Amino acid sequence: MPVITTADGRIWKHRNRRQQLTQWACWFFGVFLFLWCWQIISDKTIWFFALDAPQQGADLLSRMIPPRWTYMERLWKPLWDTINIATLGTLLGIVVAVPTAFMAARNTTPHTMVRTAALMVIVSSRSINSLIWAMLLVTIVGPGVLAGIIAIALRSIGFIGKLLYEAIEEIDASQVEAIAATGANGMQVMAYGIVPQVMPAFAGISVYRWDINIRESTVLGLVGAGGIGLQLMASVNSLAWSQVSVIFIAIFVTVLASEWVSARVRHAII
Repeated sequence: MPVITTADGRIWKHRNRRQQLTQWACWFFGVFLFLWCWQIISDKTIWFFALDAPQQGADLLSRMIPPRWTYMERLWKPLWDTINIATLGTLLGIVVAVPTAFMAARNTTPHTMVRTAALMVIVSSRSINSLIWAMLLVTIVGPGVLAGIIAIALRSIGFIGKLLYEAIEEIDASQVEAIAATGANGMQVMAYGIVPQVMPAFAGISVYRWDINIRESTVLGLVGAGGIGLQLMASVNSLAWSQVSVIFIAIFVTVLASEWVSARVRHAII
């Protein structure tokens, strides 16, 4: 029953017929949608495999233990490539995302058409996953680290650009007006009125995106874009599960280290 809070306290009121019918219709639609989706999933699921999954998972885990630690000496270079892919891809994405964000923000764009074009760039970048970018780029530029760097950069443009242009639109306009009132030109207003206000947000966004890119770059090798994913794919294809466990541990430690570094950098900057 709906509740109305007044100065005298809460007053409980019965729902009218229309409210009751609306509530029941919503519940009926929700249950119908759930059952319909469940039927579609059930028709396309091989339940024998699903029920056998715990036994198969336990068998696979037993093959991964103990890890083959001697394989680690072959992972240092792929790990270094993975870090380079994430770092260089983030830097390249920042170079493109920063001017795009200023062109997309309402208070800094030179023209409405320019803003529309900048928003299209941001949306296009965000709508395609980095793994898909990598698949396309491997076909275009060939397999290797370069395809991974460009894929990470193309994905980062939309992420950084969107958050940065929103931060630009939320700046304190009075500071910009005060600097403009001194007779400063457009570049001076940008340098002293806008940039200082968005620098903390920019630093946090950039470091956060680098942290995300470390995770994403670990799987780009699955489509041939370099990094430790190449060793992961090769080990899985050869059923070398003891090597796969070492790769998983290496990826986990790398992501954990990047999380610690990004947290320390954000704490120091912001």
